[in-house]
Amino acid sequence: MRVYNFAAGPSTLPLEALEKAQAEFLDFAGTGMSVTEISHRDKAYETVVRQAESLVRELLNVPEDYAVIFVQGGASTQFAAVPLNLMRGGKADYIVTGNFAKKAWQEGQLYGEAVKIGDSSDKTYTYIPDLDKLKYSEGADYLHITSNNTIFGSRYAEFPKCAAPLVADMSSEIFSREINVSDFGVIYAGAQKNLAPAGVTIVIAKRSLIQDPLKICPTMLRWKVQDENGSLYNTPPAFSIYMAWLVLQNLKDKGGVKAMQQQNEYKAGLLYDFIDNSKLYKNNVEKKYRSIMNVPFVTGSEELDAKFVAEAKKAGLVSLKGHRIVGGMRASIYNAMPVEGVKALIEFMTKFEKENG
Repeated sequence: MRVYNFAAGPSTLPLEALEKAQAEFLDFAGTGMSVTEISHRDKAYETVVRQAESLVRELLNVPEDYAVIFVQGGASTQFAAVPLNLMRGGKADYIVTGNFAKKAWQEGQLYGEAVKIGDSSDKTYTYIPDLDKLKYSEGADYLHITSNNTIFGSRYAEFPKCAAPLVADMSSEIFSREINVSDFGVIYAGAQKNLAPAGVTIVIAKRSLIQDPLKICPTMLRWKVQDENGSLYNTPPAFSIYMAWLVLQNLKDKGGVKAMQQQNEYKAGLLYDFIDNSKLYKNNVEKKYRSIMNVPFVTGSEELDAKFVAEAKKAGLVSLKGHRIVGGMRASIYNAMPVEGVKALIEFMTKFEKENG
């Protein structure tokens, strides 16, 4: 029996995409082989990569002067790839709004002067610093942000505007809301939260920014090399790209990013409204900055939180335990989480509150 999976990543995927993968797992595109066995040089597989790239461009309206590449190592590898490709002047700005933003900033310090110009750790990352009050570094090579906070459940309501190219880690919200790609120099996203199984990371980068990486940048981390080779410089994470292709097709069939944003805002609204009107549950994120992808909440009692997670699992609502850093519960309601799943969670929360409140 399928359960409602609220995991932050690896996360739930659209049932239609999973069924398509199941149906052609032993014989992909008439090759007589699984997509996990086929050569990445085979025309059938090259078609997958080309069409996946085309769907990314179409769904996000990516300008022609931007590269769209599929790389390995997860978003964490891109914490290093960003400065290695962009920090030619030796300085970059970072806004630290969560655990992964902090890790990106720490990695940036290995390659140059990574200046932390904003930090919301004073309130446990439950808000985004006032962008109008930040002091941006003159001559910075880029400004790095993490647009959605997977662990603490906050996100940017609007994006910074500054002279330096904006670089955004969008791992846990890519394709969940409309964005203007032209406002960014680079966007990257690990796929395992909102797009595909772990293994592939999407990088969308303005080509004029990636022509001259640092000399110490390894070949495999050079975005220019990956772009010139169509994401096929070496054997790629073939199955993850294939699944991303199926998920992107499914997203297009469902009306694209605009339609998905409307559904995501509706789902999140249902859950936040319930929490705000509850006497048992609490969400600590400032309302303006609440994520529509990751919704953390607590009861105020660690014992009761543990009981909630255990009983929810028995009810077919799994992976609701909060991150070990913050505890409590967390419902990750990515694109693939149906409205019915959120309503089932609210129904269980109502029952649990009546019995334990």
